[in-house]
Amino acid sequence: MSSHAALHFPHSRVLLARTRLAYVHLRNLLTDAKRDRGARISGYVAVSQLDELILFYLLNGEVANASLTDARGSRAISIASAIEKVPHEPEYGECCFHEAAPEELACIFASRTVAPDPWPSGMDAADPTVLFPHLAATTFDGFVEIIANDHANYLVLKNGAVAKAFLTTPAMGTVVERVSKLFNREGRIGDLRVARWARPLPVPVQAPHALVQAYRDLVRALITRVTERGQEDASAIAEHARQMLATQHPVLESFSVSRHAVAPPDPVADTRELTGGVAAWIREVLWTAKGPDGEPPEDLFRELTYERRHIFQSAGLFDQMPWKVV
Repeated sequence: MSSHAALHFPHSRVLLARTRLAYVHLRNLLTDAKRDRGARISGYVAVSQLDELILFYLLNGEVANASLTDARGSRAISIASAIEKVPHEPEYGECCFHEAAPEELACIFASRTVAPDPWPSGMDAADPTVLFPHLAATTFDGFVEIIANDHANYLVLKNGAVAKAFLTTPAMGTVVERVSKLFNREGRIGDLRVARWARPLPVPVQAPHALVQAYRDLVRALITRVTERGQEDASAIAEHARQMLATQHPVLESFSVSRHAVAPPDPVADTRELTGGVAAWIREVLWTAKGPDGEPPEDLFRELTYERRHIFQSAGLFDQMPWKVV
C-alpha cells in the first residue's frame, strides 16, 4: 500500500486490531459501536485500501464524520460516500477500530481536513532544537502533528508548552523521552514531517443520511405539487432558486430537482447548515411559484411535512419558516 493508506494513529485501546478488510463487515462494525459492553465509546475506524485511507470518527458510539486521504490530499467527505467507497466484498485493504479521546479525535480530524499553518520561512521544523524553542518563544496555542515512519503523533500545546500528548510510541518513559524518539532518525529509513494547527474544534457531527433523504423527498414532493397546481415551470423555478442560493448555502449542491437524476453525494454539513440551506430553498420556491388557486404557501408546506413533522421539527426546519406550522 502507498503511504496514503499506511498511516497509523494513536489510540487508548484497541477494539479491533488491523485485520484484512475481507474479514470485516464494516457496516456491522460501525453499528456495533453503539452497543459496546461498557459504554458507547469514542474512537475511529480506519480503512486502508490500496492508495487511500478512510477514517470514520465516532463520538459516543455514533459515526459523527469521515475523512479521505488519497493522492489528491486529505479532506472531509460525507459518511454515506465513505461507506460506499468500501466494497461489499473487498479483495484488498485492512481495517482497525481504536478507542480515542474526543480531543485526540479533534486533532486527527483537523489534520486530515484543514490546511496547516505555515512555519516561518527557512525554519526547519523537523529539528527539535529549533522547533520547541520556537513554540515556546511564540507562546504557541494549538497542536503539532509529527509523522514519523507513517505514524502520526500529536502534541497539544498551551502557551508554548506541551499540555497533552497523543503518541504511537510505546507508553514507556516520560513524554519528553517518547517524543525524543520520534526525532531520533539514527539507523531509520523514512521521512519526518512536522506541521501545526490552531487549537482544533470538536469533531463536527454530520447531518444523518436519513435527514438528507427526507429533505430530498420533501423538495421533490413540493415541486410535484406546485406543478399540479398549474405552475408548469416549477422545476425550472426550483433549479434557478437552488443555483442562486448555492453560493450562500453550499449544501444545496447535494440536491437535484429531478427524480430521475443520479443523486449527488450527501453534503458534508451538520444539521443546522443542512436545514438552513433547505429552508431557504423551500421559502424561495413557495413565494415564487404561487399557484393560480391562491392556496396559502403555509397550507401546502404543512400538508407536505405532516407525515415526517417530528423529524423536521427536531431538525429545526419549522423554526426557519416565516409562518407557524405546528
